[in-house]
Amino acid sequence: MNNDAKNRRVLCRRRFIKELGAASALGGVLNARLLGSDVKPFALAPLPYPYEALEPYINKATMQMHHDRICAVYVNNLNKLVAEHAPYLFRQKVEELLAVELYAIPEEIRDSVRENGGGVLNHTLFFDGMAPEAGGAPVGELAQAIPNTFGSFEKWKERFTAVALKQAGTAGGGWVWLVRDDVGKLEVTSTSNQDSATANMWVPLVALDVCEHAYKLQYHTHVADYVAAFYNVVNWSEANKRFTAHRED
Repeated sequence: MNNDAKNRRVLCRRRFIKELGAASALGGVLNARLLGSDVKPFALAPLPYPYEALEPYINKATMQMHHDRICAVYVNNLNKLVAEHAPYLFRQKVEELLAVELYAIPEEIRDSVRENGGGVLNHTLFFDGMAPEAGGAPVGELAQAIPNTFGSFEKWKERFTAVALKQAGTAGGGWVWLVRDDVGKLEVTSTSNQDSATANMWVPLVALDVCEHAYKLQYHTHVADYVAAFYNVVNWSEANKRFTAHRED
């Protein structure tokens, strides 16, 4: 790739990050409560609800383990990597590391930054994308966009479930997403391990963790039951805000 092409790609990704970060719906994800600033390292964001708030669908023990142990490890690892190898990157936000600056990161830590930075961002999108007394049908513009794209809300659920179960069956698990792609269309897709949907310039609307740690305490090997339970806690109001924020007509 020549320098002009590289520069165009960086500018395109920077524009994407600017729009993503400015979206009010993503403000809880893409600001200093989660991310680095000029003077603060990366920090673990608190859950937006009590640990037990999503019961019976996701129990307290799972949320405590998932947030306080699993997500905290990604934050700590990212801090250590950046502090030891590239302290100037504390000025960057996690989504900037993954979508803009990844190939400026020293090669020896690039994969680790992708994994741990993705772990921080993906989990925050997941946690913030759920809510107590939520679930049900999509709201706002998504209420029409989903059936327009997938045929019906039920067909979207069938598609999302199928992709989730397939991804959960892979080594390392990963994530299933409802995204708005780079031309504004809805798509159900998946990523492996802690790869981030934002790295492909997709705007994540709904995120589901299908790594084993997300469900094993409560659902053991019954992944389909976990996916079915997730539909009862999807925060469709948040998903719709993400969908409509800074969308180009």
